[in-house]
Amino acid sequence: MASEETRTTMTSPPTHRPTESTAPRPPAPRAWTTRLVVVGIVLTALNLRPAITSLGALLEEVRDGLGMSGSVAGLLTSVPPLCFAVFGVMAPRLARRFGPAAVVCAGMAAITAGLALRPFIGGTAGFLAASALALMGIAVSNVLMPVIVKRWFPDRVGSMTGLYSMALALGTSLAAAVTVPMTDALGGSWRSGLVVWAGLAAAAVLPWIALVRARGAAPGSDEPAPAPGDARQEAAGLRITRSRTAWALAVFFGLQATAAYITMGWMAQIFRDAGVAAGTAGLLLAVTMVMGVPLAFVIPRLATRLPHQGPIVVALGVCGLAGYAGLYLAPAGGAWAWAVLLGISNCAFPLALTMVGMRARTGAGVVQLSAFAQSTGYLLSIPGPLLVGVLYQHSGGWGLPLALMAGLMVPQITVGIRAGRNRTVEDELAG
Repeated sequence: MASEETRTTMTSPPTHRPTESTAPRPPAPRAWTTRLVVVGIVLTALNLRPAITSLGALLEEVRDGLGMSGSVAGLLTSVPPLCFAVFGVMAPRLARRFGPAAVVCAGMAAITAGLALRPFIGGTAGFLAASALALMGIAVSNVLMPVIVKRWFPDRVGSMTGLYSMALALGTSLAAAVTVPMTDALGGSWRSGLVVWAGLAAAAVLPWIALVRARGAAPGSDEPAPAPGDARQEAAGLRITRSRTAWALAVFFGLQATAAYITMGWMAQIFRDAGVAAGTAGLLLAVTMVMGVPLAFVIPRLATRLPHQGPIVVALGVCGLAGYAGLYLAPAGGAWAWAVLLGISNCAFPLALTMVGMRARTGAGVVQLSAFAQSTGYLLSIPGPLLVGVLYQHSGGWGLPLALMAGLMVPQITVGIRAGRNRTVEDELAG
């Protein structure tokens, strides 16, 4: 188990924990279980975006194959945040009932099934339904990853969040980079290019199955026992909606998610409309996503060392504004530079995850803040990709959509500065 439970076992009288005092768990299984958690976190993170970026790389082919209009395609790019908002709310309750590891395991299984079914289920409605199944699995895992990191690695939130975010960025960029050439190698069918990602999701199920079996069948037994203060806080519950910091973090999360899903869903199409070849456009999207691999490890570690995360928020926002301006002025001529700048800007996501862990003092606080910030944030992000699709279809170009993207970056910077202040929701609500 994690260090909190180990300390409790060492300091509590034998009569309080008779099972552990008479038959203490040997160090090797504890170390093995911790390593298994790390493997599970990495594999889970690798699978949290390929369902989206693989579709973005083949969006034109999917639109043609299913007969989608631009507005329907915009709806398709809005489905991820909608599912994250709706299903993310369920994650804390499911985690309390079954344990975080069991819920994440079920989430990985849902991703596997959704990705395997959606290319072949038939029609736009079936494609959307299967996509929603995969996105449901992503949603609960999105919410529970910060919780698992906080509970298993309370003294290494920055480094473990960085590892998780780095793996997430790697999976995102990998799907964007190889989906088009892999589709060509498999015969040119977009269905083949999409279904292969179900295999990666299936691999992510395995460590969580092993972890659940190793920790036993009791609900919640797959996680370290919370400290007594956390238990009292969880019993009392936080009125999280009364926290200004929680709202600031939720809005910041929503605005960065809006930018991220517009980028993942539409950036390859922006380059293709500017005359860039489909394979190169997918590679440019991959460059944007791969920027998160090193930066997603660096930014959380830097954020935990700063009393205020506002300067990081501003730096990322300025990169986003510059990238959008470049896409408007010279989308093909400076394509690589704009891809890099937008990739840096998209690292607001690992920053937001890190701030979730920093803005709550207790484990129960992290559970509630993570669920509130992510569910509310993703709900706020739903109109963005859809509106971009509508503006693109009716204006016949990318001028208005890019103006919208740049305009949203300003409130993202403003509210991010507020979310980055050095305080916790527990202390704020108590005060």
